[in-house]
Amino acid sequence: MDMKKLIATLGIIALISSISLTQTSCWNKYIAKSVSSIPQENGTIAVLFSKTDDCEARLEQMLSQSSGIEAALYDLDVDQTIDILKKKNADVLIDEDNYFGYGTKISGTGLMHNKFWILKNIAGIDYIITGSVNPTFNDFNRNDNNMVVISSKYLEQNYEAEFNELKKNEKDKPTVYQKIIFNNRLIENYFCPDDNCEDKALIALKNATKSIYFMTFSFTSDPLGDYIISRKDRLDVKGVFDESQVNSQKQYTEYYKMLNNGMNVMLDGNKYKLHHKVFIVDNQTVITGSYNPTSAGTAKNDENILIIHDPGIAAEYQKEFERVWNLTK
Repeated sequence: MDMKKLIATLGIIALISSISLTQTSCWNKYIAKSVSSIPQENGTIAVLFSKTDDCEARLEQMLSQSSGIEAALYDLDVDQTIDILKKKNADVLIDEDNYFGYGTKISGTGLMHNKFWILKNIAGIDYIITGSVNPTFNDFNRNDNNMVVISSKYLEQNYEAEFNELKKNEKDKPTVYQKIIFNNRLIENYFCPDDNCEDKALIALKNATKSIYFMTFSFTSDPLGDYIISRKDRLDVKGVFDESQVNSQKQYTEYYKMLNNGMNVMLDGNKYKLHHKVFIVDNQTVITGSYNPTSAGTAKNDENILIIHDPGIAAEYQKEFERVWNLTK
């Protein structure tokens, strides 16, 4: 066995060993069975939050340094960001509801609700940026949001394929690299409606053995909500809902169902919006992206999610959850 193969094998063994300390035997078997056929790579990953980090400055710095930019955005209204995109001749897709004459207007039966960027050649490295942040004044400065910056050639190929699919108005192409081993940790990547994000999120939730925490802008998914309710006596469950969405979705929101079941759920304390779409499982796994757990988010809108199995990343989201939780009503 040559040195590269030996290192790769040791990496897989280390991954399985680290997960086995914190997950059930069922989950171990799932990981062990999967890793042998999953592509592996190393890279960088960073998480930013709109109330504790300057997401706008980081994004604009990276845009300015990039030699090529592709973006699929639900909304865009920051003049400085727009100026950089124009100077860089960026290829930008904008949902028809927020189209203002710049970029390519994307129309469909649902929303083009993505907020992702493909940035080429920043000091020789390509990056993907995704999360809940629209490049708008409100999302940068008022709303609670998260932004993931990651250098991954496999994820880049996924997002590139999705970008081209959206631009050409093509549909229902399953994601090629749905799972990768990144820095010896598993990352899953899915797009809606192509990959059924609701089902993938439910699988991740069903692997919880200790806790499920969530902070959600719009949460009306009965499959996810009903499962969490069914586990309320066996897991530590905490959830924060955006108040404006609860008020506008009274007959659909999962908030009242959970509240009536005596669960530890709260309304957010941000006078603007809790815009996260985040689940934290066992302080080990994070589900994040543009996907709101709703029927439209699953079946109609164009969305993306990352499921990141990394306790270090989970700890960062847990810290944000505690900040949001401490402001609840």
